[in-house]
Amino acid sequence: MYVRPPHTPSLRSAFWLSLWFTTALVGCGAPLTAEEPTDAVDVGQSTQAVLSTNGLSTNGLSTNGLSTNGLSTNGLSTNGLSTNGLSTNGFNTWFTADPAAADMVMRYVAQCSLAAGKELVYQSPASGARYTWKGSLGLAPGWAGGAPATAAEQQVVSACLAAHANKYGVHVNISVLGRDAVGGAVPYTTDELSTYSEREACFFGNLFTAEGLFAANDGAYLDYDESTVRTCGLSSWSDTAACRPLTHVGACRYYCTLDATRTYYTRCTYNGVAYRPVTTRMQPQDVYRCGDGVCQLTEKCGSSNTALSCAADCGACP
Repeated sequence: MYVRPPHTPSLRSAFWLSLWFTTALVGCGAPLTAEEPTDAVDVGQSTQAVLSTNGLSTNGLSTNGLSTNGLSTNGLSTNGLSTNGLSTNGFNTWFTADPAAADMVMRYVAQCSLAAGKELVYQSPASGARYTWKGSLGLAPGWAGGAPATAAEQQVVSACLAAHANKYGVHVNISVLGRDAVGGAVPYTTDELSTYSEREACFFGNLFTAEGLFAANDGAYLDYDESTVRTCGLSSWSDTAACRPLTHVGACRYYCTLDATRTYYTRCTYNGVAYRPVTTRMQPQDVYRCGDGVCQLTEKCGSSNTALSCAADCGACP
């Protein structure tokens, strides 16, 4: 199953939205029967594998969008991700404060939480505008069915949102692996694993609480001449402050337990708390190297052969 990324406009206000979003979701739920994919899903060679694109808008989901997301203040965590939850005063107040940014967040909340074929429809009482947010990964079936979000649902949705963010806000195809809140595995195939052969990262934490949001390397750290827009996950230990509120904590193997096939992580424990994580893979060509002949978004002019001073690709600085 391939997931078409949601498209939203560029949002300079994403920073303040993420502050709200971090304070708005808490709650419990029951499994929901998966539905057949709709037109929102592109079927490719690996029909069972979930392919996601990290970016909530044409600029992608910025990491600032994670810190202002309002998940703890908009009432959805206790009222359910349903029509009833969307009709509360708390949600309407949150959404009306910045409709464009809230729309961006809800597109990805829906994609992570609802199954393919499911959708949320919301009409703003303030403007009358109608919004439709389509499901894809189905990681939080109980919450999607209208129940309060369980701790496992809070965790896996938080991890999913983190996995789809990067500090550059650009689209990069990634493979999303893991288990939903009730233990069901996100399906994948060998084709998916071979195409997305670069092990990237694990993401875990809880945006619904004050526990934090964390990322760790599943592969090797970037070399001095390498860079990627996915640096918040595949960290080189440089400039990770730009990834806040996402905190890079090292390597997945120190915190996380692999599934029986050693393909993805089923649990990560940090600060004494066990989390339901999301594991990501990427394509090798999305890791850039200074000297490959292209001045990438992640590279800068200079006189050396590092990403931040790449003379071979970006030339000398004026």
